[in-house]
Amino acid sequence: MALLIQYTLISSAVLILVALGGMFSERSGIINLGLEGIMVFGAMAGAMTMVILPSGTSRFVLIIATLCAAAIAGMLSSLLIAVACINFKADQTLIGTALNMLATAAATVIVKGFNTARSNGSDFSAKLDYFTQFQAFQIHTKYIDFNWFEVVALILLVVATVFFYKTKLALRLRACGEHPQAADSVGINVYAMRYTGVLISGFLGGLGGIIYIAAANSTWHFDQGVAGAGFLALAVMIFGQWKPERIAWSAVLFAVFRSLSNVYIGIDFLHSLPIPGTVYNMFPYIVSLVVLAFTSQNSRAPKAEGIPYDKGMR
Repeated sequence: MALLIQYTLISSAVLILVALGGMFSERSGIINLGLEGIMVFGAMAGAMTMVILPSGTSRFVLIIATLCAAAIAGMLSSLLIAVACINFKADQTLIGTALNMLATAAATVIVKGFNTARSNGSDFSAKLDYFTQFQAFQIHTKYIDFNWFEVVALILLVVATVFFYKTKLALRLRACGEHPQAADSVGINVYAMRYTGVLISGFLGGLGGIIYIAAANSTWHFDQGVAGAGFLALAVMIFGQWKPERIAWSAVLFAVFRSLSNVYIGIDFLHSLPIPGTVYNMFPYIVSLVVLAFTSQNSRAPKAEGIPYDKGMR
């Protein structure tokens, strides 16, 4: 049971951050289907930073450098969505899909080149091994192991909730996702607000990416992407009704089912059931389909999401 809690906490941290990122983007009016790709870019940058830093680096510097690298990479990759969807008014679904495809291919090529250069041509893999450095993120207790990623996710959840409900900037951002023409009429820069929403989603998505690959693994093959975690975070966001506190609880629910695939062997009751392991791997996606099927009618998405803003329209 302790192992289930441990995996649930780290999976929750990933889903909360990425779903919050999607929430801010959609609240500004931009559908960000590229969260999967943003996670890959953030994961790649964070993992490469962990590999590059010397083994004697202090824990504080290692954590800050890794998180900053992942966040910056996520924000830079989200700019591709922002420029295409806001300035060029491109189809937001197609741009997000294109970014997802680009991310896995680009990460595979970049990591292969990175390994080739570091090994003088003896390693051509798209895999990074950062086990030694990752130990600095661990927090060991008597009953359960935590890591600093979970602490960061909790802090950012609190910050995002306060920001969402208590700041003028968030109110303006939300206005641009509901009625951008009305927001523009009172002097709000709709383009700036939408850029802000997309960049926040890149920041949080990049952090979610490095947590996803590092928390339960000591190595990662970048040709695997993040195995649909970005799309699962979108389901969490929708089930959470685009509100941070509901997203948090939704993430925990989905994380429990996602964690079962990792720990069911250690739970006697589950292991004794005649259920193949692949079914447990499918659980979070099956649950997302069922939940969304029964709750989608009551969902209230931002009214202007997915609609390019034209200043000349009223």
